[in-house]
Amino acid sequence: MTRIFVRIAAVLCAGTAISGCAAFAGETIAANRVAAAATAPVPAISERGLEDEIIYFVLPDRFENGDPRNDRGGITGGPLQHGFDPAHKGFYHGGDLKGLTSRLDYIQGMGVTAIWFAPIFKNKPVQGRPGEESAGYHGYWVTDFTRVDPHFGTNAEFKAFVDAAHARGMKVYMDIITNHTADVIDYREGEYTYRSKGEYPFSRRGGAEGAPINEGFAGDDNPDPANWARLNDPNFAYTPFVREAEKSVKVPAWLNDVTLYHNRGDSHWVGESAVYGDFVGLDDLATENPRVVSGMIDIFGQWIDDYGIDGFRIDTAKHVNPEFWQAFVPAMLTRAKAKGIDHFHIFGEIAYEEPTATLAAQVMAQSRLPYALDMGFAKAAQMVASGKASPRLMAEFLGQDAIYPGGAKTALGLPTFLGNHDFGRFAMFVREMSGSDDPATLLARARLGHAMMFLLRGVPTVYYGDEQGFISDGNDQLAREDMMPSKVAAYNDNRLIGTVATTAQSNFDTAHPLYRQIGELAAARTASPALRRGLSTVRAFEEAAPGLLAVERHDPASGQRVLAVFNTGPAPLSQSIEVSYAARGVAPLVGQCPAALAAPGAVRISLPAFGFAACILETED
Repeated sequence: MTRIFVRIAAVLCAGTAISGCAAFAGETIAANRVAAAATAPVPAISERGLEDEIIYFVLPDRFENGDPRNDRGGITGGPLQHGFDPAHKGFYHGGDLKGLTSRLDYIQGMGVTAIWFAPIFKNKPVQGRPGEESAGYHGYWVTDFTRVDPHFGTNAEFKAFVDAAHARGMKVYMDIITNHTADVIDYREGEYTYRSKGEYPFSRRGGAEGAPINEGFAGDDNPDPANWARLNDPNFAYTPFVREAEKSVKVPAWLNDVTLYHNRGDSHWVGESAVYGDFVGLDDLATENPRVVSGMIDIFGQWIDDYGIDGFRIDTAKHVNPEFWQAFVPAMLTRAKAKGIDHFHIFGEIAYEEPTATLAAQVMAQSRLPYALDMGFAKAAQMVASGKASPRLMAEFLGQDAIYPGGAKTALGLPTFLGNHDFGRFAMFVREMSGSDDPATLLARARLGHAMMFLLRGVPTVYYGDEQGFISDGNDQLAREDMMPSKVAAYNDNRLIGTVATTAQSNFDTAHPLYRQIGELAAARTASPALRRGLSTVRAFEEAAPGLLAVERHDPASGQRVLAVFNTGPAPLSQSIEVSYAARGVAPLVGQCPAALAAPGAVRISLPAFGFAACILETED
């Protein structure tokens, strides 16, 4: 078995695309790693576990315009009506499902096996106060949960996209929302400060001293439908109403019932308001109500039934009561299994920006969510790859894997990422944290960060445009650049990394060094069970300054062991590292590896500045 891994390593060893790749068996291997990514055998969809995937996350509106006829979503008027203004960073730019489908070759060329895209449900086109309007191009302001937003195409075009991806062996992950809908409900009081359940109980109108209402309601922790039938007056905190033009705008129709919402004002993200408050004005559903629970199960179960999708990323998961997820997740897994989808991947957004696993593990345990986006990994990678923190930070973060429900094995299914559409792009964090905008250094650190994401545990998730050197000016709208030629001045003045291109031109360059590197790392990961499913043992790390991080990955099923090593510092290093005494030899998988063990239980690793490698530890297994 070990010799098979060595032969794979010979195929995958980079020439010049990955820094410092050494000779294999005394010869320099100059294989084209992108070609290897395209030809490396990938198991069929039904044979792949969650840990086997490589995810690409994309905002369809900012990717490719396959049909300019749908740019305005069939809505007349100007940008404030239809939401289309390609020169405005907060409005629709024209990308759609046809465009995304047309670029599947490009996406798969990186070795991607699963596509996760921002929500494509029908949205309120424009919302916001006068002078502060923006559009629903991102997909999180849903009015109709049953159909594709006409700016993106049709349900038939969505089916064509899913079928095309599946025909290539690629999985499709939908981004879904259960916490809220678009901002349709208003308050007659004209103010939106959060009003708590203690000061404004369900049993009184407008405060504890108000007139009695909702007689017999026993509280929202009682899930009995008969109990919720007694909550028929929504005027306990505010006086909610819907303007005539929008009274029936939500689909399914039950979503138009204002008693199914919390109606307590805007969240301030702490305590009770984090679950019961409106998400920046968006109508916050009362997910404690059994009618909402059953309704959401029906909605998203139907998308599984009709399109055979392979997973859900759940938006704002921590802002929903745990009991909702305890009902919703098993229902979705059962629905998927009935469709023959045994590895349906559900991962929630539990948003925070700290290099820790604590909050994610807590919410997963309380809600019984199987997986979450690995926010802690993103922050640790940003700080360590930029040199702001020593490798000790990542080492200690990986040591927290034991606290997830199910332990370290659960961490293998957490989607890891470096930056995203909410917080900002990885290259921006590296520039800010390192204090340097030198192009060569930024590229080297970006490569280092991607190597960490692919060689350490978790499911690597590439944010669209990172492979083309995109570098945001900030978070949110500033981190949602166009891959197609952009007309947004705030995007087009950015100096991208690894290229002389700008976002003013089409950016689907398969020769970009980051695109090539991602393909190379994807090929290595696909070929290595230890990189996909191996548990982690931290072997060495620099404690107080940039330098060495060494992690051994071991997959008990195959017996394979891989040593992943990283140099986060600006100078070369050479150091002996402890490895398993089961190791009998060394072979390169990625980058520069020694030709042999230094001694039983030790290898001597040499890495260039910002270098990395993955070395197969040959055993007799």
